[in-house]
Amino acid sequence: MYDRIIKLIGMDNFQKIQNTKVLLVGVGGVGGFAFEALIRSGFKDITIIDNDRVEITNLNRQLIANLKTIGQYKVDIATYIAKNINESIKIKPIQMFLDKNNINTLDKNYDFIIDACDSINTKLELIKFAKTNNIAIISSMGVGNRVDATKIKITTLDKTNNDPLAKKLRKLVKDNNLSLKIPVVCSDENPIKKGEVNSMITSPGVAGLYIVNYIINQIIKVS
Repeated sequence: MYDRIIKLIGMDNFQKIQNTKVLLVGVGGVGGFAFEALIRSGFKDITIIDNDRVEITNLNRQLIANLKTIGQYKVDIATYIAKNINESIKIKPIQMFLDKNNINTLDKNYDFIIDACDSINTKLELIKFAKTNNIAIISSMGVGNRVDATKIKITTLDKTNNDPLAKKLRKLVKDNNLSLKIPVVCSDENPIKKGEVNSMITSPGVAGLYIVNYIINQIIKVS
């Protein structure tokens, strides 16, 4: 099934992808696109963490959401989807809300962490966990209340603009004496409204694909 990828990047690079162990926190809007991109790109050892169930409001943007999956746990649906794309893939689903009280129960031998969660405190804990265990991490900033997906980019936390979530996270990271040179996916677009966060499929979709593109390029060293 991966023949065209192998022809594009070579077997050695493809095996590097297959040997990369990924932790993905959040399989909703951004995380759902990242998850499917990981599967279809050849990653075969993925741990997913999410405590939410699919809701009807997810139908407009989340790949795991359809009329038949409403009410089911997102990690269960994501695992089912993965096995129906590649039945030999190793998926470890963890249905829980990740926080400082349980993060140290996780394996310490991941190669990459994808932070696609909504909780700013969980984001901070993931950054601390990655630093302590020497794991590469990329974190998703705010893409809600935005409609111009061309403004999505990969940068570092210290270089984000027009992003209230990133601003709050920068302060927390700085207060914890951590580096602000953390890879993030973010948007330069000003949120078009404040208060309740709303979203279309385009911005979270592009953000999720950018995350996996970044990881692949780090693995195979594409210039």
